[in-house]
Amino acid sequence: MKKSIIILSSILFGVFTQSLIAQELLSPQDVVKRALENNFGVQMSGNNLEIAANNKSILNTGFLPTVGASAGANYNLNNLVANFQNGTTTELNGAHSSSFNAGANLNYTLFDGLGRWYNYKQLKERYHLSELEAKATMENAVFDAMNAYYDVAVQTINVNTLKEAVQVSANRLEREENSFNFGQSNKLASLNAEVDLNTDSINLMNAELALGNSMKNLNALLLQDLMTAYRINTDITFMTAMSKEVLKKSMLENNSMLKQAEQNRHLNEYSVQINRARYLPSLSATAQYGWNRNNNNEASFLASSTSYGLSAGATLSWTLFDGGSTRTMVQNTKLSNANLGLQVEETKNNLNRDFELAWANYQNGLYQYNALEKNLVSSQYNFQRTNEQFKLGQVGSVDFRQAQQNLLTVSNQVTQAKFSAKVAELRLLQLSGLLLETNF
Repeated sequence: MKKSIIILSSILFGVFTQSLIAQELLSPQDVVKRALENNFGVQMSGNNLEIAANNKSILNTGFLPTVGASAGANYNLNNLVANFQNGTTTELNGAHSSSFNAGANLNYTLFDGLGRWYNYKQLKERYHLSELEAKATMENAVFDAMNAYYDVAVQTINVNTLKEAVQVSANRLEREENSFNFGQSNKLASLNAEVDLNTDSINLMNAELALGNSMKNLNALLLQDLMTAYRINTDITFMTAMSKEVLKKSMLENNSMLKQAEQNRHLNEYSVQINRARYLPSLSATAQYGWNRNNNNEASFLASSTSYGLSAGATLSWTLFDGGSTRTMVQNTKLSNANLGLQVEETKNNLNRDFELAWANYQNGLYQYNALEKNLVSSQYNFQRTNEQFKLGQVGSVDFRQAQQNLLTVSNQVTQAKFSAKVAELRLLQLSGLLLETNF
């Protein structure tokens, strides 16, 4: 039976354990770095930021003139009868003529009611909005990756805890069989020990499956091969010096969602000015340099003519009444601005709620973790004493198993509380706009 237990234990966790021995240690810093480098959303937000940068360039604002060039040629072959003023008539068959032209022109809008100016300022603000959107995307990528990382840490601890439980149950079964062989106990104790070992082995298999799934989830977030295995640092520290007032103040100043809502409202204010510009006149100027040559047929007074030179002009246009469309657009833009102002207030209200919930979860998590840590010390002490008494035959299998189960339960509770509190801490940092500045 002892040999079977060793083989069973090897099958359960031997392969997985060996796969981790030579693997790299994946630190939180590595996770953050890879998430920011590889995440699809972060890459797309980077491209969107470049698009916004291109859009705010002076090349896209209409402040520069447009310059064009043109050229043309015509050829005519005609039969004609020409009657001149002096009464003579000329009849021509196959008379040919041609003309050629080339020119360059420049067009520039001198004034358009300041519409271009406000549009330029709006494009610059849209770039700032893209920066805020990129920051929010990076924050989400880091939060999701770290949440997945800590889930791997939880599952790693569970696997290690259950490995110890399987070993303890295997030793217990061996002891019960020896006692039965020497006539010191009945077969029932040995059978109960075997059932408990099978239960712990199944729990270990499930824990290893959960760990493998957690690693695949993290690999997917980091865009790594799904079967990549690594070791996890399960030691964490809490930022217990965080002040609620400081974090809340930072949230109102730096939260990405709130800043985006405020920026959208600011952008819409420029839209009001752009629409108002349609009330004002526009003034544009044109300049052209042209060259023309005409080769005439024999019936023409001139055999050929060539002209070239510069011409310029200005055009003032003013729509005095457009049926009320400009007035409607201005009014609607103002109403949209009012809605965006309400969205800012709604975002603040939701953030205050989320912050209070996150702070309560964080404080409750820290309290539970500290309290359960004390319970863990007591459970470990109780199991050690029970184990010693079990070896001396002073307690039975039922009491031993109960002490073992209590230790497993408290260990799992400590692990869950510790990492739940850490995730709540990350949520607070994300809400406060400080997540990307945190040194993990």
